[in-house]
Amino acid sequence: MSKERAQRRAERLAVLEKEKAARARRSARRQRRRAVVNSLKPKRRPSSGVLYKRSRTQRTGIAVIPLIVALLVWFLVPDLALRLVLIAMIVLVLPALVVVVLGRRS
Repeated sequence: MSKERAQRRAERLAVLEKEKAARARRSARRQRRRAVVNSLKPKRRPSSGVLYKRSRTQRTGIAVIPLIVALLVWFLVPDLALRLVLIAMIVLVLPALVVVVLGRRS
């Protein structure tokens, strides 16, 4: 009787060990797959929560300088069509000029 119980226990332990090894292999495979997927994902910089990263002085300059230039164009250029074209050019060129002068911050 005792030998039979020992044999059944040994069989149960062998089955448990086999299942444990299979679980360990599946877990290792899952971890390797995750590592490969994570290595293929593009790395993102952590977000600081700040949407606009220019200083107050820079933002003021970005808003005020084009207004001053537009006012100068309005008062110094006699032709209305030329005024409108020059002001449209200021509006269109402003983003590129800001990036060139102040640099890109993203």
